[in-house]
Amino acid sequence: MEQIAQLGTGIGWRPEIADAVERMAGTDGGVDWVEVVAENVCPGHIAESLLRLRERGVTVVPHGVSLGLGGAARPDEQRLRSLAERAEALGAPLVTEHVAFVRAGGALTASPLLEAGHLLPVPRTRDALDVLCENVRIAQDALPVPLALENIAALINWPGEEMTEGQFLYDLVDRTGVRLLIDVANLHTNHVNRGEDPAKALDELPVEAIAYVHVAGGFERDGVWHDSHAHPVPQQVLDILADLASRVSPPGVLLERDDNFPEPGELERELRAIRGVLEKADVRGPGRKSGALGAEAGTETEPAAETEPVTGTTPVTEAEPAARQRLGLAQAALLSALVAGTPVPEGFDRVRLGVQARALAAKRADVVAKVAPELPEILGSSYRSTFVGYAQGHPMTEGYRRDALSFAEHVLLTGRPDDADVLREVRRWWLERSGPTPLSQRPTARLARATRRVLLRR
Repeated sequence: MEQIAQLGTGIGWRPEIADAVERMAGTDGGVDWVEVVAENVCPGHIAESLLRLRERGVTVVPHGVSLGLGGAARPDEQRLRSLAERAEALGAPLVTEHVAFVRAGGALTASPLLEAGHLLPVPRTRDALDVLCENVRIAQDALPVPLALENIAALINWPGEEMTEGQFLYDLVDRTGVRLLIDVANLHTNHVNRGEDPAKALDELPVEAIAYVHVAGGFERDGVWHDSHAHPVPQQVLDILADLASRVSPPGVLLERDDNFPEPGELERELRAIRGVLEKADVRGPGRKSGALGAEAGTETEPAAETEPVTGTTPVTEAEPAARQRLGLAQAALLSALVAGTPVPEGFDRVRLGVQARALAAKRADVVAKVAPELPEILGSSYRSTFVGYAQGHPMTEGYRRDALSFAEHVLLTGRPDDADVLREVRRWWLERSGPTPLSQRPTARLARATRRVLLRR
């Protein structure tokens, strides 16, 4: 396994906090490295802030969210090429993704292809593991740098699981040599939502394979923990970080914050708290193992035979087509129940699936509001209720930008809200963004005619 230099303490780079990150970068007790959402990076037009950070020697790691390696289908070649291009453009030492599926259906199951717009858990079964291992190998072959995969937070349990999360991830590392990105906030989420013991998960994990660690905040409502990345890091998450740090010296630890950004001073305090946990572990545990990505000179390590993680010595054979189809049918049934209102598959908790379905609709509304901020401005207080009503009967199939256009079309075709001025503004917005083809030549000319009729009635 190739060695990579220690990363240190980092923060998720977001445009909203770019200036604060630059001020903290390279300072004593500040930011040593940053992580950026891979899909938000354009290789030919990298944000000036990221370029300045790179010029100052700050490592930038792309973190993908849309590959869906836990899905039943083989990884999309174009998505892999895009992820590789971003890694090369950023000079990254590694790239990261998730043990999750994000879409289901399509040719494999002869059903409509549905997008979750969210990371959903894979069943911890032999079928799912076989498919995931082959998908990981395909991704590793396509990427110019090592790959690390993150454990995800989940609201729901799959029926009939055959392994714990720790066992599932151990076997994944054993068979592929992939590194792990351990999110301790997700371990806490799964403790609250799924009754899984974080300490037991850490007992079972190959901690020496850790590339780095995520730390983030969330909130609890009605007994459900929501991994929001928009709230302060709770003590329970720091306690899990302390447990992990007592077992292994992680090559890097990163603070995630995606929304509701606090003042820079608050971010600095959270980074200091993370550093404090790691420093206490250094004092108490000089005999800890070093992370698999390599230790800095002078770091005490154990003998190689004891510290070297499993590195993919178990052969990865092609997943059986029947295994892919079984997994595909199961994932399509679950995702359809979540986003299209079809019956809940047998064995799932109906109440918990309802919570997950509402969370997915709310996330779609939030992301569309960011992709197309004019729509909530035009619709005002009715935006969210109108969008949730639209989402219940219109699953996402082509990403958030297409979702925004489809939502506008829905508003115009239904004539809701019942306000002529609002509908005119929505129609103007839609016409400006629906493409250069003359309206009379578009398949959506029907929409324009329908909206004219709606408006003429007012």
